[in-house]
Amino acid sequence: MFTGIIQAEGTIEKIEPRQGDWRMTIHTGKLDMQDVAIGDSIAANGICLTAIELGDHSYVADVSGETLTVTTANDWKVGSAVNLEKALRLQDRLGGHLVSGHVDGVGMVKSISQDARSWRYEIEAPIELCKYIAGKGSICINGISLTVNQVEGCVFGVNIVPHTRQETTIKHLQQGDRVNLEVDLLARYLERMLSAPQEANQASNITPEFLAQNGFK
Repeated sequence: MFTGIIQAEGTIEKIEPRQGDWRMTIHTGKLDMQDVAIGDSIAANGICLTAIELGDHSYVADVSGETLTVTTANDWKVGSAVNLEKALRLQDRLGGHLVSGHVDGVGMVKSISQDARSWRYEIEAPIELCKYIAGKGSICINGISLTVNQVEGCVFGVNIVPHTRQETTIKHLQQGDRVNLEVDLLARYLERMLSAPQEANQASNITPEFLAQNGFK
């Protein structure tokens, strides 16, 4: 699990195609690697990757064919910048929101505009994810935990404050770029509770009426 609070900006150092998938070396920049062990998870642009080799300022991870298909990892080249976050520890502060590191889909940057000292990004989500995105809800874009300002159809807007823009790769995005999206875990579980077979809902006493009575509307 992760929080969506980016800890460093890294770069892709090496890509080795291997029989349909990739082995990748990622330079970790200012990320503190002293407490990282082989087998630990480090998210790159919101993708949970397992460290199989460690250097002083780098880690190596295998990227499966499935991950290359359903995320923007297939767009990466040597020198590409990526947001990095080490896996959450139980004693850590949860500054963002709970993020699994399992990308739900790929969105596209529709527009970028300045808004006072912040920047407004409008992102178009794939149609299958639209129902999970709500105003003032949470979403993860390239590993960054953000609050949704407004939603219109499948296009939603987020504001990026100067610190976030400076410390993450979002400053490199341009109109038309693809981004990894992970929707709020709670939205997915709520949908599952509502769409589960009637017998399962009855067994758990979770029904649409129960949720409405308890403030979930």
